[in-house]
Amino acid sequence: MATLRTPLPDPRTEPDGSAVVRVLSYNVRSLKDDTGALARVIRACAPDLVCVQEAPRFFRWRKAAARLAAMTDLVMLSGGATAAGPMLLCSLRAGVEHTEDVLLPRTPGLHRRGLATAVVRVAGARLGVVSCHLSLRAEERRAQAGMLLDRLDGMGVPHAVVGGDLNDVPRGAAFGQLAGKLQDCRAVRPWGGEATFPAEAPRKRIDAVFATGGIEVLGCGVPEDLPGVTGADLRAATDHLPVLAALRVPAGG
Repeated sequence: MATLRTPLPDPRTEPDGSAVVRVLSYNVRSLKDDTGALARVIRACAPDLVCVQEAPRFFRWRKAAARLAAMTDLVMLSGGATAAGPMLLCSLRAGVEHTEDVLLPRTPGLHRRGLATAVVRVAGARLGVVSCHLSLRAEERRAQAGMLLDRLDGMGVPHAVVGGDLNDVPRGAAFGQLAGKLQDCRAVRPWGGEATFPAEAPRKRIDAVFATGGIEVLGCGVPEDLPGVTGADLRAATDHLPVLAALRVPAGG
C-alpha cells in the first residue's frame, strides 16, 4: 500500500457519535534530552491520547510527569513509576472511566516491565488504551505480548488501542503476535515516516500503534512532515521517533 501524503484528519466528532481521535506513541527516555523540543513535537501532533514509554520513574517522578503534561497542554491519565515506565496522557476531550497500572512478572536481573491502562470516552465512543514497553530479551518479550493481549481481553471494552516501544521489528515474534490479533496501524494505512529508532538515523520500526478490529485506521506513521514538527526537534527530543495514528472509533459500548 502506498504511503499517504495527505494530512491526517483533525480530531472531531462525527454526526453518528463516532470519534476521530489522534493517538501518539512516544518513548521519551526519562526526559533526559531536550524537553522543549519534546513538548513542541507533542503539541504539534495534537493528540487526544499519548502512550508514553520510559516516563520518569525515580526522584520526584510525579513532578516531572506533571511538568511534561503542562508543557503539552495535556493531563496525566495513569502510569509512570507505578507502571515501571509506561504512562498515559490525554487531552480534555477524553472522559476517564477507569485507570489501572499493571506490573508484569519480573525476570531476575532484568528491568521490571508494566502496562499503563485506562478506559476513556471520547464523544460517543468508549475506548480502552494501553501503553507498553516490552523486554529487550526475546523470550520475555513474547510472554509480555501475550499478557498484554490477555489484559485487553479483560478490559471489557468494544474497542481498544495500544501504543508501545516493542523492542522488536515487524518480522519478530512479539510484534507478529500483536499484529496477528490487532491491526498494526502503520501497515494498514501508512502515512509519514516508517522507521523509529534511533532518532538520529532511524533504521528500525520498533515503535507502533495497534488497534482492535472495528476501528478504522485513517493514517499512521512518524510525523516527519507535520506542520510544526521539525527534523531538528525530532532528533533533539529523545532517542526514538514518535508514531502518530488517526483513528475513527465507532460510537457505542
